[in-house]
Amino acid sequence: MSPALPEGDPAPDDGALPAWVTAGAADRGFGVYLHVPFCTVRCGYCDFNTYTASELGGGASQSSYATTALSEIAFAADVMDRAGLPAREVATVFVGGGTPTLLPAGDLARMLDGVRAAWGLAPGAEVTTEANPDSVTPASLQVLADAGFTRVSFGMQSAVPSVLATLERTHDPRRIPDVVRWAREAGLEVSLDLIYGTPGESLDDWRVSVETALATGVDHVSAYALVVEQGTKMAAQVRRGELALPSEDDQATKYELADDLLTAAGLEWYEVSNWARTVDGAPRACRHNLAYWRGDDWWGIGPGAHSYMGSDEPGTRGIRWWNVKHPLRYAKMLGEGHSPAAGREVLDDASAQLERVMLGLRLREGLDLSVLSPPARQRVAVHVANELLDGRSALTGRAVLTRKGRLLADTVVRDLTD
Repeated sequence: MSPALPEGDPAPDDGALPAWVTAGAADRGFGVYLHVPFCTVRCGYCDFNTYTASELGGGASQSSYATTALSEIAFAADVMDRAGLPAREVATVFVGGGTPTLLPAGDLARMLDGVRAAWGLAPGAEVTTEANPDSVTPASLQVLADAGFTRVSFGMQSAVPSVLATLERTHDPRRIPDVVRWAREAGLEVSLDLIYGTPGESLDDWRVSVETALATGVDHVSAYALVVEQGTKMAAQVRRGELALPSEDDQATKYELADDLLTAAGLEWYEVSNWARTVDGAPRACRHNLAYWRGDDWWGIGPGAHSYMGSDEPGTRGIRWWNVKHPLRYAKMLGEGHSPAAGREVLDDASAQLERVMLGLRLREGLDLSVLSPPARQRVAVHVANELLDGRSALTGRAVLTRKGRLLADTVVRDLTD
């Protein structure tokens, strides 16, 4: 069961944006997120807005999805043009899901072509797709690379069959080295996504997963703690006592182990859950995600996708909106010429400040102390004394989490946002 959409104000039928989104837009980057809502099976822990391919038909079918997404891309370009936003080439594109590579590689290429036609791609643009290890071939990866994709992020999750079974992942972990090699041979950068804290996962299991990922030589690894969301199959299994969640200490130990192994292999953390290698002087961090965390603009294409446009106008610091969740309704609204948005909210100064602190503190570059309120700045010293914030960085005017602080990032954020 996917999470409910946020509550918000009604979205205009024509998608019109307020005039103040143009304030400072020329200085903000612009990215595009493309959501593909299909999966072969629905994993028990997942609460994303996804559907098995056989659940939907009509205008929401897999075969017609790329065409539907292209219609929203054209709609988005028209909305931005009517708002008077300055022409900006797309700096990053991220295709997520779901399992985007369930679509034919040619359909993903068509969607990227639509982005290119609507806005243009900036020189050196980063173009990523997520993929399951069992949803690609050497040929399909080459098609993506030839179309302009630069990066693929594989949902590895674990190298241990029993852990994958608990997560209800369908791929064979022995396939991981092959898909990484195929992607690299096609000229793509590669990231591997891992999950720790699966019920029944031992510390040795987790070590095997991290070491297996590192053995492929990838330049980027994401490691996320499993969060069991209400409404999922796994939440019901936990509630019935069929699965036991790990302790917070177990989660912390696994995070520290990952950090030790990844750092020793030459990957540095740049966000609490992400590590990347620097190759030929260029960090291999995911630039699309960094754009989210740094407050750039983006348009989310697809059912349930969220979008954001900032503003430098005082009192109106940005606007966020989100599309209807169900693919059939999404397709119907676009087909009738309507905005697929379900609702939206305007961010005031206080809301924007909260998000800036929450997101900025998660980054290795940290947060300029001048962003904090005077009372929050006074509390920085306490967090330095408790070894949650780096003392040397604080002396130079930045709040940077220590490793201990990364484990307690939410606590630090709450304290520094009044």
